Amino acid sequence: MTTTLDAPPASFVRPTDFRLPGGEWFIGAGFGLFVHWDHASQQGIEISWPLVGRSIIPGSDGVEDTVTVEEYQSTAATFDPVEWDAVALARLAKRAGARYVVFTARHHAGYAMFHTEHSDFGIEHSPFGRDITREFVEAIRAEGIRVGIYYSLPDWNHPDYPAFRMEDRPYALEHWPAAGDPANAGTPVADDRHRRPTAEQWQRYQQYLRGQLTELLTEYGTIDLLWFDGEWERSEEEWDSAGLRSLIKSLQPDVVINDRLLGQGDYKTPEQGFPVTAPEGPWELCMTIGQMWAWRPGDTKSKSTTSLITTLIEVASRGGNLLLNIGPKGDGSLNESQVRTLEEIGAWMDVHAESVVGVSPTVGVDYYGPSTARPGTLYLHLVARPIEQVVVRGIPVGRVTRRAPAGHRRPAALRGEP
Repeated sequence: MTTTLDAPPASFVRPTDFRLPGGEWFIGAGFGLFVHWDHASQQGIEISWPLVGRSIIPGSDGVEDTVTVEEYQSTAATFDPVEWDAVALARLAKRAGARYVVFTARHHAGYAMFHTEHSDFGIEHSPFGRDITREFVEAIRAEGIRVGIYYSLPDWNHPDYPAFRMEDRPYALEHWPAAGDPANAGTPVADDRHRRPTAEQWQRYQQYLRGQLTELLTEYGTIDLLWFDGEWERSEEEWDSAGLRSLIKSLQPDVVINDRLLGQGDYKTPEQGFPVTAPEGPWELCMTIGQMWAWRPGDTKSKSTTSLITTLIEVASRGGNLLLNIGPKGDGSLNESQVRTLEEIGAWMDVHAESVVGVSPTVGVDYYGPSTARPGTLYLHLVARPIEQVVVRGIPVGRVTRRAPAGHRRPAALRGEP
């Protein structure tokens, strides 16, 4: 049901004390899509992580895809995703209600999904040849959706990083929680380090990073968001995070940068697990529909649409955005199951988007489900079937002015307004 409440304007909006100059759109954006894809999707394996012999599933020590470094990179020479349709992807994102979409221009394994003068390891030198990132940017922008670019700080294929080799396995735990645990002091875990380049190599690698970032920020129009990753392999000083941010802002002053550019990010990025305590300031939860980020035929443990919508509501009620991931297949076509999920989310958003987009967390209302608000309007979300009655405290009973049906099979938003 939908309940209309005669509430004092703005009385339920929780005030915030943070700002994001130039990136105001990100606060309250609510829902975005993530796209993970590179040449290894031809093999039906996760991207990048099989190369270093690690699982991407939280808490898993097993390896889903056992390949050598050479086997992983072998499909770069044959990548020809003839079914890739950037316009179809953009229209799907629009139907799903996404306000921004983030695309993997280059993941850890080093394969550039854009044309670059700084490497010959990428889509430009594949049988496909076309600039996939450019097609993505243009199609997303045409639908009125904000454009996000994912870019990995490490490059496990670059000789100056240096490139990852089989003898570098098992993957070093440096900067991972176990390495910094005082209980592990003096053990091999605490001393586990990534192989470092020479000073000369690192200088060249920094030039490579800056060169590719400059291309992405000067040749593809307005980029609304930069999503860095892989920051744990080096320190803030090694990355020269401040210098990178200075370069980025000189090229695109209003671009929003995530916190994986160590010490220089605009918002926080918890991954896969819903934070027990919401981060302070702007934040975003990135999450997969199944267990994997890229397309993998065996990835069938998918979250239900109801579960994903509930997560979207809960994230919005705590002041964050949900960035939900999809992974195209090796031929460029979209995963049919993920398309169905996004269509179903879109059907819910057609009715309830106003309760999760452009809203704020609440204050002054006591309700056993997630709630959001905008000036003059309060949204109470039914994410479970109530028993006998819906109890809301903090609202004068006499100000309930309207009640109407709102949908049954999915979580519903109860809308209150003056």
